[in-house]
Amino acid sequence: MARYTGPVWKKSRRLGISLTGTGKELDKRPYAPGQHGPNQRKKMSEYGLQQQEKQKLRFMYGLNERQFRTLFNKAGKMKGVHGENFMLLLDSRLDNLVYRLGFARTRRQARQLVNHGHITVDGSRVDIPSYMVKPGQVIGLREKSKNLDIVKEAIEVNNFVPDYLSLDEEKLEGTFTRYAEREELPAEINESLIVEFYSR
Repeated sequence: MARYTGPVWKKSRRLGISLTGTGKELDKRPYAPGQHGPNQRKKMSEYGLQQQEKQKLRFMYGLNERQFRTLFNKAGKMKGVHGENFMLLLDSRLDNLVYRLGFARTRRQARQLVNHGHITVDGSRVDIPSYMVKPGQVIGLREKSKNLDIVKEAIEVNNFVPDYLSLDEEKLEGTFTRYAEREELPAEINESLIVEFYSR
């Protein structure tokens, strides 16, 4: 199954969640797209709810179905709570941490920065968005990439870096100090529904 690259705003409204991270999609029309607008009355089945939760998380992080499922299975082999471990793995992806550090305004933009070779981990260039960053590793921008317009714009508007990352604004590099706690990750996701979906 290919990664979704269609209209993000429509998808955001369908899932009732901001996929760009800006929240703008839901400001104008906080209801699902369709000709009946806010008057749509559909009761979802349990399976439908589980599937919607999976899609929410998958589109939020921009993964295709195969990548998503692989990571989910990997989380199941770890000690602890399956759903929480899955959320932690998703959050430890390089593209997500580039976004969290404020080097990009969206995860999609962050993925492009990684793909195009602008990002370093511990000083070495890494161009794999799914690269799993480990605590203690340092994420930075290549010298010539620090002047990219999208990076400058992102840094200007970024005013929040989570506690599990420490950002050196002068050097434009951040350290992944520890794995996130569950309460530091998206509150609008109910990961237990995703575990139920895959356990069917």
